[in-house]
Amino acid sequence: MLINGKWAKDFQPVQDEDEQGRFLRQTSRFRSWITLDGAAGPTGTDGFAAATERYHLYVALICPWASRTLMARKLKKLERVVSVTVVEPFLYDQCWRFGNYPGSQPDPLYGYEWVHQLYTRADPHYTGQVTVPVLWDKKTHSIVNNESADIVRMFNSAFGPLADECVDLYPEVLRDEIDWVNERLYQSFNNGVYQAGFATSQFAYEEALTRVFDSLAFLEHSLTGRNFLVGDRLTEADIRAFVTLIRFDVAYHGLFKTNLAHIRDYPHVQDYMRRIYAIPGVSETVNFDHIKQGYYSIKALNPTGIVPKGPRLNHIIIPAHESPDTWAMAK
Repeated sequence: MLINGKWAKDFQPVQDEDEQGRFLRQTSRFRSWITLDGAAGPTGTDGFAAATERYHLYVALICPWASRTLMARKLKKLERVVSVTVVEPFLYDQCWRFGNYPGSQPDPLYGYEWVHQLYTRADPHYTGQVTVPVLWDKKTHSIVNNESADIVRMFNSAFGPLADECVDLYPEVLRDEIDWVNERLYQSFNNGVYQAGFATSQFAYEEALTRVFDSLAFLEHSLTGRNFLVGDRLTEADIRAFVTLIRFDVAYHGLFKTNLAHIRDYPHVQDYMRRIYAIPGVSETVNFDHIKQGYYSIKALNPTGIVPKGPRLNHIIIPAHESPDTWAMAK
């Protein structure tokens, strides 16, 4: 992590913990918003007006939080508006690194080696963990925001006609229900798998594990007879659920010890995950090699560095004999 702008502590997955060994996640520090006219958003300062080619997104394909923003960028057709760089999947001692691993790129803006150099460029005295995604402003050479939930909502509404306005991931009429589903799943599922994997006591692990599988039962029940979590359309609630589901059997089931069941044991959840994966553009935001290489590079959990060959992905990838029309996104 960075302390007063200097790299001072090698990467450790446990950012903080409580007295009972529960994993605690750091709060994001950069919280400004892009808006149509550059006025301040719900948090942060003003000065970040929507524009083409002004903003750059740094992501890791291993990371579900970063992948939320990639999905929103793709679904809103912002590829020509917000450029993107994918870092290497491995979690090195200095955390996220730029490079030429297949599917990754060097830093195109400053030629940096490490993502933490972006943080100290934005704030020379920054103290804290270095996370992705990072939404970068090429005009002020600073970080706009490093909170994925904020970035998803910015991509949905901040760019106006520069984005696909036919897609609304946070429609006003569904916002209360979307917020409720997001809250229901965040601590117990999205963050819950991490609380299980990074627990430092048996009590904390079992508590988190129970919540994870309670959440899968909730999803199985909620998806009975319906295609999406809220209403009859894709929303940000689906994005948030999907990024955890798609990593579950590939990484969390083994490495994080969330091994009471597989996704295939929840038929409605499995169909839902495959349905989201088949939406045009979504599969481009998923890289199973990066996911496995990245999670299994965490030395604290996998000191040998051995990466498993499995699992087979036939429960995720749509079989060739099934029509893509079956899995089309509701408009």
